[in-house]
Amino acid sequence: MELKGIAHINFSVRDFKKSLPFYKTLFAQLGLGEMIVTDDYYYCVGRIGMGIQQCSPDFAHVPFDQGRAGLHHYCLAMNSREDVDILTQIVRELGATIIREPAGQDDWFPGMYSVLFEDPEGIRIEANHIQKQTT
Repeated sequence: MELKGIAHINFSVRDFKKSLPFYKTLFAQLGLGEMIVTDDYYYCVGRIGMGIQQCSPDFAHVPFDQGRAGLHHYCLAMNSREDVDILTQIVRELGATIIREPAGQDDWFPGMYSVLFEDPEGIRIEANHIQKQTT
């Protein structure tokens, strides 16, 4: 058995209407095409499927906490350092909180360049590019 990749990821959000403009722009800029658009679900497909959905009313008052069991963050693999920088500018214009500005992360992985930001719900998203090491 061999894993081919991740087919799709869905996120539950507390405030769908607040999150939708952010994700519409983010997904479009990542080259994902809209597949499903409803009042409480938004799903796009490209190299991966990604969607957001309104969380259950029982949990609408509970903010995201990356220290709780479940999702810590997710990371988008970008084609170049320039793509990381372009994405940073896009999410900055969308009002995202930049947790860590784009920078080399050689202490984590040689040749890695990344940014870390939060969506409107506080879900942390990383975008990185890892430069191939030449020998």
